[in-house]
Amino acid sequence: MTTRTHWARRVVPLMAATAMTLSALPISAQDQMVARDRVGPVDAENSLTFRLTAYDLYSADEATAEGFEELFTDFINDNPGWRIDTQLQTGNLNEEQARILEQSQAGRGPDCAMIDSAQLAAFKEASVLAPMNDFLSEEEIADFFPYVREGITDDEGNVLALWWFTDLRVLYRNTDVVPDAPQTWDETQAAALETVEAGYEGMLFNGGRTEGTAFDWLAFYWAQGGEIVDADGMPVFYEGENREMFLNALEFYDGLVESGAAPQRVATITTYDDITAAAAAGTTAMFIGGNWQYAQLQTTLDAEQAAAWEVSELPGPTADQRATGTGGWAIAALSDDPAKVEMCVEIAKLYAGPGNAFQRLLPTSAALYDEYEEFAGPEFAVFAEALENGQARPGVASYPEISAQIQVLIGEVLSQAKEPEQALDDAAVALDAAFSQQ
Repeated sequence: MTTRTHWARRVVPLMAATAMTLSALPISAQDQMVARDRVGPVDAENSLTFRLTAYDLYSADEATAEGFEELFTDFINDNPGWRIDTQLQTGNLNEEQARILEQSQAGRGPDCAMIDSAQLAAFKEASVLAPMNDFLSEEEIADFFPYVREGITDDEGNVLALWWFTDLRVLYRNTDVVPDAPQTWDETQAAALETVEAGYEGMLFNGGRTEGTAFDWLAFYWAQGGEIVDADGMPVFYEGENREMFLNALEFYDGLVESGAAPQRVATITTYDDITAAAAAGTTAMFIGGNWQYAQLQTTLDAEQAAAWEVSELPGPTADQRATGTGGWAIAALSDDPAKVEMCVEIAKLYAGPGNAFQRLLPTSAALYDEYEEFAGPEFAVFAEALENGQARPGVASYPEISAQIQVLIGEVLSQAKEPEQALDDAAVALDAAFSQQ
């Protein structure tokens, strides 16, 4: 292990021109430095708005929230004169991302924001992101993985966001109940039914109207070689061979609910926290989730219970057909004030490094894997192998609308409101109508 890298360095104070000393009284002695709507003193000379998600500083997981509170307290101590006014995004991430984009185009957006990697193309196309090049070294930029660097850079070579972690979807199982990892869809349904017979509620996954639902499920479509869009960014998943593969994957989910291998309530699940809570409570023994949930289970459960949980690659229609979605979140500046852009970059670096290690979120910078011992666990070998079959969402501006329709049709199928073919046909009509107006 190295002792220090460019990402892992302690976040340094901003330039003295924008930093003002607050008081001789230490920040740690001032009241409520981390509140529900801000980080830092109320009367700070400088401020910026930061619209973030509820997965870190305001996580429902107490250990995560406390860990990030400490990181942000240190950060604000290192940057006297600043206050971060926090704005919390709701669980409806597609709606939230659309709102940020619309507000930014109208000049009313936040100064800094968490941007879903799947939405970066839309923000880049709208020209609302401020270049970060002045505050990143060539070494830092070069160290990003190629697909990440491509996603955050525009045609002129400007870095428009800091994509601070990547992720993937895997199958979780309690080995006391499911000792062997299912390799195929049929094996997965059979294993889930056995957990129901043992008194559990069956396999859980996101099925409500949220991006997680579409992205988790798309792995089963991609495993067959399915394509979402053509070269022009137009949807093609409901045509020809793609249609057949799409229906195959949709019928896999439908079969889980119809057989009782998954409870019908999956149609209402919209957050990974709900799934983690069920696993921690012992009501489920299998679920589809993100790699970050492994660390949450380790911190929530006692050692013996945590040791029973293992991860494996998502099953495919056959054991040789595999895929997993690779996503993650970026932090971007939406202000034309250089001081605020710099502050946003430094916030991003707080997440990229210390934040990665604390939550064991997979870094997008190669150096971090050697920097932190947190990435040496056996689960990371599984993650690394699964990433060989990783598939990123298409970097096209049309993806959010496509995802929204996929979320709708999955919900309709899981709730038994429509058969898979009807749900797909209705989504095709809606998308054709939406894109014909462009």
